[in-house]
Amino acid sequence: MAQDLTRDFAETRLPGIEVYGDRAEGEPGAISILSIDEIEALRADHPAEVLNMLPGVNIQMNSGQEHLIAIRSPVLTSGAGQGSFLILENGVPTRAPAFGNVNSLFELHHETAGAIEVVRGPGSAKYGSNAVHGLINVIAPDTSGENSYSSVLSASTLQRYRGDWTLTGDFSGAETFAALSVQDDLGWRDNTGVDQQKATFRAAFDLGGWDVVAGLTATNLNQETGGFIEGPDAYEDEDLATSNPNPEAFRDAWSARANLRLSRDVGAGRLTLTPYALTQRMIFLQHFLPNQSLEKNGHDSAGLLSRYELAAGGVDWTFGVDAGWADGFVKETQDQPFGFFPGDTRFPVGVHYDYDVEVLTAALYAEADWKINEAWRVLAGLRGEAHEYSYETEITPGIFGRFQVSPDRDDDFGFVSPKLGVVYSGFDAAELYANYARGARAPQASDLYRIQSQQIPGDADVETLDSLEIGVRGQAVGPLRYDVAVYAMKKEDFFFRDADRLNVTDGETEHVGVEAALSAEYESGFQWTASVAYADQTYAFDRVVGNASEVITDGNQIDTAPEWLGDLSFGWVGERASLFADVDYIGEYFTNAANTADYPGHTLLHLRGAYDVMEGVEAFVTVRNVFDENYADRADFAFGNERYFPGEPLNATFGVRVSR
Repeated sequence: MAQDLTRDFAETRLPGIEVYGDRAEGEPGAISILSIDEIEALRADHPAEVLNMLPGVNIQMNSGQEHLIAIRSPVLTSGAGQGSFLILENGVPTRAPAFGNVNSLFELHHETAGAIEVVRGPGSAKYGSNAVHGLINVIAPDTSGENSYSSVLSASTLQRYRGDWTLTGDFSGAETFAALSVQDDLGWRDNTGVDQQKATFRAAFDLGGWDVVAGLTATNLNQETGGFIEGPDAYEDEDLATSNPNPEAFRDAWSARANLRLSRDVGAGRLTLTPYALTQRMIFLQHFLPNQSLEKNGHDSAGLLSRYELAAGGVDWTFGVDAGWADGFVKETQDQPFGFFPGDTRFPVGVHYDYDVEVLTAALYAEADWKINEAWRVLAGLRGEAHEYSYETEITPGIFGRFQVSPDRDDDFGFVSPKLGVVYSGFDAAELYANYARGARAPQASDLYRIQSQQIPGDADVETLDSLEIGVRGQAVGPLRYDVAVYAMKKEDFFFRDADRLNVTDGETEHVGVEAALSAEYESGFQWTASVAYADQTYAFDRVVGNASEVITDGNQIDTAPEWLGDLSFGWVGERASLFADVDYIGEYFTNAANTADYPGHTLLHLRGAYDVMEGVEAFVTVRNVFDENYADRADFAFGNERYFPGEPLNATFGVRVSR
């Protein structure tokens, strides 16, 4: 299934698809690509269902379309979850770097993507802030070729209904792709449900000597959210799993993005300019907090990505200049009194935060790709980046219980991200590489200005992660392909929230791991893929705070960081039918930094099959959680309680695909 870079980059995607992550063939580092065939075969209702096939990737599904991301990392929340992973659409960031979203994947149109590129490990030298642990790049399908149309309709036993429609063709000289996806999920837990719509339009054409690709994406989400169920092993109680302790919880969000990609030959090289604009708004009840505050947020952004590529002196050079502007806001309000005990004044009724932040960013970068000879290749990159924040509060500064409102202020951050890698391809069927890279992120606006009573305004700093990695990829005897990587990383100035939701501004962590992806296809039609990842992820500092219930000790395992992740897919593809079994494995992990609470992990089996009823008509079925296991999509420990988002029970999805 999932393809890693074990062969020429051009062979890992369909002809005509340009991976706008702009990665060159055979770069050092761990990169995986899901092809359009794999995406269509899986028909994922949630992006986690397709991305978790890849080694080192662990997307936790929460309620509805909510989720949290891990790529060579623990599952990260709050500002760390917002800023540690760069989310791209055709190579363009889907959000301004200071205004991330832990649920960022529901703003992507993954259902009709032509490919999904995942870079595991730092990518800041090329991509900039937030590509700390990795990046996800969703790529629209090829716009060239004959006119075509597809319609996919499905319904599940969990009352989830979905439709996807795509249209590709040449219209008035423009190679065009248009897609619409609609999902109506009535929810398997009490008082839950999702209505979601996504639309994508892309057109490629020539304009005054420029090769132009115009893109537009819009998404809308209206969700009735299920809250955590609480208590030791609460997910094992089927009645409790279907309940919703927070029937009032909801999330409404919309986003829209537009960009132009203009390319032409200039002098001895090629110039690419990508102006873009985006906007998003969201309102939701913070059901995961005991005081149940309401948050409204949004931001608007515009910018320009520019790149010039040329070959000179035996070296392929890339020079880039990026600039961006963004303006965002947050307003948090608590309507009902709350306290853990009589006289608890830490959560006052009223407005906790109401601020606006304007951010300017600028970056310069350069890369040199030197092919020394047929066997050796060196790639070096360096990026310098600056961020300027201007913050204004709409309410009176001061400390109100647990919350602190900072006076108006300006903050500046800058960092440099280097990269150096070497590739040896002198073997017949294998390629070795070694890679050093630094990932970095300027603080999220929420890190800086959504602060708590014990913090010092402006205390957050640039977070950095240094990574060393070696790997081997290639083809063994017969059809077996492999991609194995070993890495060691250290993160400094780690900003996160502990089990009491108290901010930690200067944490340090260490990460050591190995990842492997294996696959094989046989002439009989049988094929299989497997991915496995082992990671030892630990805190590298001590923390004892008087008002914190947990102590963090140097050497403790980071919470929500399974040591083992695994995925196995095997099956058969015939002329008219296919049948596959998929096995997902999540290992045991601690749910708090003190390492006093844990989740035992789980193993799930899924089955899927498809049959070509006639030319252009395919029927399919997917059965998830075949053995009806009681498990948790997310296990958490907060405010002294074990908390869980229960996983879906046994369910089946039936559908039909019509294509012309």
